[in-house]
Amino acid sequence: MAGAFGVGKTTFVGSASDITPLRTEEVMTAPSEGIDDLSALPQKRTTTVAMDFGRLDLTDDLVIYLFGTPGQYRFWFMWDQLVRGAVGVVVLVDTRRLIDSFPVLDYFDRTGLPVVVGINGFDGEYPYTEDEVREALALDPARPIVTCDARERTSATQTLATLVEHALAARDAGARRTPHPEGAR
Repeated sequence: MAGAFGVGKTTFVGSASDITPLRTEEVMTAPSEGIDDLSALPQKRTTTVAMDFGRLDLTDDLVIYLFGTPGQYRFWFMWDQLVRGAVGVVVLVDTRRLIDSFPVLDYFDRTGLPVVVGINGFDGEYPYTEDEVREALALDPARPIVTCDARERTSATQTLATLVEHALAARDAGARRTPHPEGAR
């Protein structure tokens, strides 16, 4: 789970997790003033300083370990470690601040991981359609994009199911393109 500062990653992990999530949220202090732009988030009082962790059992033999990244750029060095072994990533976006999503999407596009874009509906509102967000973010038509409410378990788990399906399809497509070691058959 990734996204810009304040898009709902901690809330999403908490909603989707079958276990009590590990959270590393701290109260924002004066030293973060001028570093973290709170102009669009005047009610925000805490921030993730390491990561969030949860677990979701999709089936008896399919478990998803959820890692929610910190959103501030100064913590992005941790993303390099979190992508190792990752199957894919949901990038949450806030349509009130789409511009903040570009660097996040650029980073994860460079990793080669399957990426699903989740439009988080703050206050249950979705002012733009998936197609409008796709166009604004210049997303490839093949990139899955879904609306979700990070506060709702069903919505969060459906978003993660979309990621699993996308990752499996990407894996299968890669297997079809990989030449057989003994030549084409």
